[in-house]
Amino acid sequence: MFADCGEPVVAVTDGTILEVSRVDRFDRRGPLGPYNGGLSVSLLGDDGVRYYGSHLSAISAGVDAGVRVRAGQQLGKVGRTGNANNVCHLHFGLSPKCTGRDDWWIRRGVVWPAKYLDSWRRDGNRSPVAAVTSWEREHGCPKAPGTTTDAG
Repeated sequence: MFADCGEPVVAVTDGTILEVSRVDRFDRRGPLGPYNGGLSVSLLGDDGVRYYGSHLSAISAGVDAGVRVRAGQQLGKVGRTGNANNVCHLHFGLSPKCTGRDDWWIRRGVVWPAKYLDSWRRDGNRSPVAAVTSWEREHGCPKAPGTTTDAG
C-alpha cells in the first residue's frame, strides 16, 4: 500500500505480536529472503490469521513479541526499509501462523489482501480467515516455495 513515509501503521484486529524486526538487515548482495522486509511487525490475530507489515520506518515503543494489541493501536510508521527500493509503502501480508526462520516467504503473505483492505476501507468486516485456512489446508506449512508438508 503506497503511503507517505511516517504515516501510522495500526493493528487491523486484536491479537498478539509474534515477531518484531527493529533492525534493517537487508543487503542487496544477499541473502535474499528473510531480511527483505526491513523493519517489520507480525501479529497473530485472535482470528488465527497472521498479519504482517514491513518496510516500516519505525516500530512503536512497547510493540514486542508476546504483547497483546488492540485493533487500531499504532504498531509503527510507514517507511522504505528493506528492499522497498526507496519507495515509501507498507507491504501487508496475510498468512497462516507457520513458524520458523525459513517461513519468511509465507510470512510475507500467501493470500492477496486487496479485497479485505477494500472492505475495511468501506467500514466492512470481510474476513480473510476462510481464505487463509483454505490455503493452509492445501499447502500445510511448506519449508520452501513449491514444497508441501503437513500443517503445523
